[in-house]
Amino acid sequence: MGGVCMSKAVTECRGNLQTALDAQQAASLLLSLRNVTDALYQQQLRDCQGAEPRQCPDAEVPDNGGLLCVTVDNKRYCKPLCNYGYDFGFIRKSRLYEECSEQTGYKWSTQYTGGNKLAVCNEAPFQISGAATAYFPKDQDCLTTKSNSREQRSIIDLFASELKIQGIQGQTQHECLVCGGL
Repeated sequence: MGGVCMSKAVTECRGNLQTALDAQQAASLLLSLRNVTDALYQQQLRDCQGAEPRQCPDAEVPDNGGLLCVTVDNKRYCKPLCNYGYDFGFIRKSRLYEECSEQTGYKWSTQYTGGNKLAVCNEAPFQISGAATAYFPKDQDCLTTKSNSREQRSIIDLFASELKIQGIQGQTQHECLVCGGL
């Protein structure tokens, strides 16, 4: 029975996995899934690499959240977002995004000293540190949003409108959403 279940998609067998796999098979499957997950995570990080301005370093994606980035007029803007059940380590209500451009010396305008960390998403019972648009809804984390083109387009368009409200005019380019680890 274990071989039959192993040959099927795991999602079809999930109800029987506990009884169908012995400890070694379960460990082997977990190791394979971890390796595939790591490879896919690295692949999705490349979605934001190479954007203009190229002198800007890649921003770190917060675990338990994501990073939404666009370029407008050769300035890179990234908006950290936290998954439901997580909140920012610093108050961000008036700080919707971070910038990297010639004006910032091609460094991120971040509250964190040194490096490219823009935000940290800590487990929290309430989400109070950021603007309402800085969180994924309860039933829709970063990966869920990224896997749905309409949802992803919606948050990119919302970010573009937030930038316009802040006086940042122009067409968005090099749009991307990357998700952090869990």
